[in-house]
Amino acid sequence: MSGPLSSLKVLDFSTLLPGPFASLLLADMGAEVLRVESPGRMDLVRLLPPHADGLSTSHAYLNRNKRCIALDLKKAEAVAIVKQLVAEYDIVLEQFRPGVMDKLGVGYEALKAINPKLIYVSITGYGQTGPYKDRAGHDLNYLALSGLASYTGRRDSGPLPLGIQAADIAGGSLHGVIGLLAAVVNRQVTGQGQHVDVSMTDCAFSLHAMSGAGYLGAGVEPQMENQALNGGSFYDYYRTRDGRWLSVASLEPQFMQQLCAVLQRPDLANKGLSQNPEDQAALRRELEIEFEKRDFTDWTQLFSQVDACVEPLLSVSEAVEHPQLKAREVVTQVPLAGGKTQAQLACPIKFSAGLDAPRHVGAALGAHTVEVLQGLGYSEEQVVALKAAKVIA
Repeated sequence: MSGPLSSLKVLDFSTLLPGPFASLLLADMGAEVLRVESPGRMDLVRLLPPHADGLSTSHAYLNRNKRCIALDLKKAEAVAIVKQLVAEYDIVLEQFRPGVMDKLGVGYEALKAINPKLIYVSITGYGQTGPYKDRAGHDLNYLALSGLASYTGRRDSGPLPLGIQAADIAGGSLHGVIGLLAAVVNRQVTGQGQHVDVSMTDCAFSLHAMSGAGYLGAGVEPQMENQALNGGSFYDYYRTRDGRWLSVASLEPQFMQQLCAVLQRPDLANKGLSQNPEDQAALRRELEIEFEKRDFTDWTQLFSQVDACVEPLLSVSEAVEHPQLKAREVVTQVPLAGGKTQAQLACPIKFSAGLDAPRHVGAALGAHTVEVLQGLGYSEEQVVALKAAKVIA
């Protein structure tokens, strides 16, 4: 393997979305990732529809380029195998509730005693401390408790469930990768590893960015449709005559002028630059009327010729075919058994040195167990005995 992270070896104990998306990024960038899964408690993503080529498409994507070993961590022999692996795989990624890995005998302190350079990344809903540390939760809960959902939506209809898992991915996965790589850089300087505690709720809270700064610094409470970028201004989606939608983000003067020129309504330009809520409301009403005068295709063609920060709202199937996204090669073909391939989302980060092509889709449960054990020096007889004792699968 090559790639900017080809020197990293990661033991990944995570399931579902946050941890696997993080380790997918690492694997795509060259890290060697070995998933450690339970043979008796399957990762539900393996069952998640839709399916193609006999696999869950989510599993095939999230776990590509990773090897998989199946260990029953409730058995001492399995814990011993993990401890052997930690001598070589000096980064651990896990997503259990606080204390679970300790009870299994593979918590940070136990593994750090074997390898002081160990970097141990824990992604959880609420973090390793605080009154909610043992509480169950999902993406929607983290967005609600962090306050992000309080000003995302419409006043008359309430908060919106997002189409993506923002707290899981932007909160857990991306911050997990950032924390992990920061710890790697620190280890290169100090020679020491550390425990990285990533709370999806904490990280979702940090995404308040400008609105959070406004509240903490100036006491301005963000609410639905009361800010320039959440529906409190003309910055919004507008329906076309045939029921499609356009995104209008013509905030700067030059973009507002282009917008009004295409609409043949130069009289609206001053309202767009006004901070007066009444002017913004009036502009919104006028834009709603104007965009209802033409079909989606007509507007898309007109705005494609100018820089007005107006773009069509595309479906996923349309986005895949958009010339900009095609030029950026956001879709890749990943090898399957039998010489076939499956289309998947490509690694979005471009490196001038390039990245290796994807090697394979998400592996079957325990697909590499024997291979990994043989690499640790286990004999064929020992492997057979471990299988018989249901330590491995």
